[in-house]
Amino acid sequence: MMKKLLLPVILLVLSLGFWASSDFQEIAAGVAIFLFGMLMLEDGFKLFSGGILEKLLERATGSVPKSLGFGILSTTIMQSSSLVSVITISFLSAGLISLVAGVGIIFGANIGTTTGAWLVAGFGLKVKISAYALPMLAIAIVLVFQKNKYLRGAGFVLAGLGFLFLGIHHMKEGFEAFKDQFDLTRFALAGLLGLLVYTLVGTAATVVMQSSHATMTLIITALAASQISYENALALAIGANIGTTITAIIGSLTANFQGKRLALAHLIFNMVTAGVALAFIGPIRMSVDFISAGVGIADTDYTLKLAVFHTIFNTLGVLIMLPLLNKLIVFLERTIAQPEEDLSKPKYLSAAVDEFPQTIEHAMRSEVKHLYDNAVELIVHGLNLHRHDIFTSKDIAATVATSRTPVEFDIDERYEARIKTLYSAIVEFATRVGARDMPEDVMDDIYSLRDVAGRIVRAVKAVKHLRRNATRYTQTEQGKITDLYDQLRTEIARILVEINKLDLADPEDRSSLWLDQERVQVLSDAQDTNHRIDVLIRNHELEAIVATSFLNDANYAYAAIRDLLGAARAYYIETEDAMAEVERILALEDEELADLLLTASASQRGDGGK
Repeated sequence: MMKKLLLPVILLVLSLGFWASSDFQEIAAGVAIFLFGMLMLEDGFKLFSGGILEKLLERATGSVPKSLGFGILSTTIMQSSSLVSVITISFLSAGLISLVAGVGIIFGANIGTTTGAWLVAGFGLKVKISAYALPMLAIAIVLVFQKNKYLRGAGFVLAGLGFLFLGIHHMKEGFEAFKDQFDLTRFALAGLLGLLVYTLVGTAATVVMQSSHATMTLIITALAASQISYENALALAIGANIGTTITAIIGSLTANFQGKRLALAHLIFNMVTAGVALAFIGPIRMSVDFISAGVGIADTDYTLKLAVFHTIFNTLGVLIMLPLLNKLIVFLERTIAQPEEDLSKPKYLSAAVDEFPQTIEHAMRSEVKHLYDNAVELIVHGLNLHRHDIFTSKDIAATVATSRTPVEFDIDERYEARIKTLYSAIVEFATRVGARDMPEDVMDDIYSLRDVAGRIVRAVKAVKHLRRNATRYTQTEQGKITDLYDQLRTEIARILVEINKLDLADPEDRSSLWLDQERVQVLSDAQDTNHRIDVLIRNHELEAIVATSFLNDANYAYAAIRDLLGAARAYYIETEDAMAEVERILALEDEELADLLLTASASQRGDGGK
């Protein structure tokens, strides 16, 4: 309801302002140009995603000081704590960083955002920045039309800065002209009432514009034109700090529980910081005067003193909250509890990870692993086995031979709930991402992972077909047919065990050569099985109708094994390093494997005939 009312109210206020004063139009246009510059700046930095930014974030979050430093540095460079918040929520939702690291980045971003006030007060108002804006825009438009995404990104960043400068210029000019017609200082409020009212005004303005940087620029330009009092400007700055949490809150709506925890941490931190600033406004103002005098800021230069105030109370908030960080994390985890795991729903694919290639790829990889874990449970239970038994067994064949009790569950219902739903989500996610402007190598990985998911699903379907007869002929000892089905169960179980070992191994220790050996073994086993069935039928040890059913089931089993091996190769084996490239060259193609087996089979027949 509030969101529906907000737009008409804003349009009404703007219309009245345009009607009342042409100078108000220039101020409003300055704000609009400034916000447009912020959007272009964010779009520009997003084009650099998938590279330096994400790599720095992953490496710079190993400790709280590193996270804090990253928050300060990234916000200083990008001049947008909102963008840093969105990136952090995205990375946290994808599981790339911890909650502690995310909170540390948010703390640092609050300090980093103070540099914007210094740039506007110390440079934007002292220099005719519109002279810089126009050539920046001219160069930017040339870069924006380049094919290279990094050149385009640089163009957007440069254009964003140009529009920021232009917006500041128009706000400054508007307030200068506006004061000759209308004196806003008549609405100044002193004391506690002024502090509270202007804090609320600053909060509301930032919620509407969704940019504390824009609010601070508006406050500084109005203060420079003597349209607001210094005391009220301090309150507006405190309110801007509260209002900036709206971006993180909106960003968390599509995030998982971790993203929501981070948004709550952001709100708590900014509320505590604002509370401290309001409670100790007197001592902080004295500190501002002392520091300003020490660094040579004139006593009447209120815009720079506002920048000092903004820096002091944000830094003070970090100093207060850092010792309480562990208690804050505990509070967040208790307040927003991790939901009980629902294996039928995607765990990692949310709209919060859609913004950046690194988070998209990591989320997709994690979700495919989630699908595989569900699939392993269905495959193992479908063969009337248990994961713990086979993963810890020293003799898988013996473990399979003693597993005669059927696992009671509805495999079709479990398939619909835990496999089909996840696979549908993975396909939908890949399609959605594919419609966006993503780097080609990232999309190749996304489509490869989608194909891995398809192989996993086919393996589960094959075991579904196999389950009925596998249960029928292994529930009790029935001679040769039981041995044959036990052999199939053992082969599948052995592959699952080997893939589990691959999963637990260090990435640099993983090799694709054993996968090719297994593919050779699968083809060999299939050949041996057919030969063995022929012998059993000729010796009247197996009825033809039973043998036919088994051969069909054997085809399902070996198809499942091939799909599992193919999925493992695509998922685990890296191709970037030299060793993997050598293994790729050495790896045997399917046709080569078939030729090798035929040669070996012919050789065996020749030996047998001698």
